[in-house]
Amino acid sequence: TVVGRDILPGFAARGEGYIGAFWHGRILMFPFLYPGKALHILVSQHRDGEIIANILSSFGFHLVRGSSTRGGHDAMREMLGLLRSDRDLGIAADGPRGPLEVLKPGAAQLGRLSGKAVIPISFSASFAIRFTSWDRFMLPLPFSRGVYFVGEPLRYEKGEEMEDFRVRIENALLAATARADALAGCGGQQQDFIAKG
Repeated sequence: TVVGRDILPGFAARGEGYIGAFWHGRILMFPFLYPGKALHILVSQHRDGEIIANILSSFGFHLVRGSSTRGGHDAMREMLGLLRSDRDLGIAADGPRGPLEVLKPGAAQLGRLSGKAVIPISFSASFAIRFTSWDRFMLPLPFSRGVYFVGEPLRYEKGEEMEDFRVRIENALLAATARADALAGCGGQQQDFIAKG
């Protein structure tokens, strides 16, 4: 199930790129929202980023490597170039190291500098394993009901404080996650899996 399914195709129809913001712990199902799409995804250069990079590459997605702590300047420059060419970009908004579901400034900075919309996107499942890593990584179980929630696009408003824009995106992404969780009926149906992270 995809709530807000018309939002992303609308950008494609206009030939306009956007920034899809999602939480690091829910990245696994993100590619399935874009079958056959030319999406560029920011992945950290840290060791745990290599696992995600291999998974995303296997789906045919383009990777931008870097994070706030390693390779960030080059990654920011590359992402701005992509957005100015109207390419679509995906970014784990609380990565690469958290805190959990606290939005880093990157998505807001990209939105301000590029003039492109930031779209909050989340996913949940009725039955899932949640790892005890910092991001509470979600692994949906077979035959569970999955729900994507695509929120309304957010744009930087002229004169707006960057922190205010960051908080707007964070709140919208938290709301999208809460809606996805509620619609999937995941409350009480998740099991913890001990893992380092």
